[in-house]
Amino acid sequence: MTIRYIYICCSKLIGAKYYNKAYKRYTGRFNASLNTARDYEGHGTHTLSTAGGNFVSGANVSGHGNGIAKGGSPRARVAAYKVCWPPVNGSECYDSDIMKGIDTAIHDGVDVLSVSLGGKPSDYFSDGIAIGAFHAVKKGMVVVCSAGNDGPAYRTVSNLAPWIITVGASTTDRVFEAYVQLSNGQRLKVEHHLI
Repeated sequence: MTIRYIYICCSKLIGAKYYNKAYKRYTGRFNASLNTARDYEGHGTHTLSTAGGNFVSGANVSGHGNGIAKGGSPRARVAAYKVCWPPVNGSECYDSDIMKGIDTAIHDGVDVLSVSLGGKPSDYFSDGIAIGAFHAVKKGMVVVCSAGNDGPAYRTVSNLAPWIITVGASTTDRVFEAYVQLSNGQRLKVEHHLI
């Protein structure tokens, strides 16, 4: 008789898929490390936990601000669709991989699609995220995208299609203060702004 042990950590992550055909075709990279949904860089894991992370007791920043951390929808089940890869000549996310990921999310029946990627604003008819998001919204999904990291200058916001909810960073009300005493006796105040 064979005994099989199944270890289940939680029912939070219910799916993980990857899409890289366009990336491989345009970059010429065909190594086996690209055939995984695993997040080696950390961006996808970070943004997924921001959106749907469970309640975590005892969270703090360097011992300050102790409390419970959670994502925006801590009781949600989540699926990951990896469409970006190590940059080659400045490109890491290709429209056809992005659109395939969105098509799969539609097919899988997700309720909310959170897309934390983007580029320079472009015409909706040539923007893979805008096109994929349009199809998702037509199927009843809510699509939330990042505004990008290039602001706050004029014309730096990504994902401007009117059917997308675009979210950008703002400010926080948490500041952690510490004081440093230098050898000459001077005392400096150091602030860490939690963002």
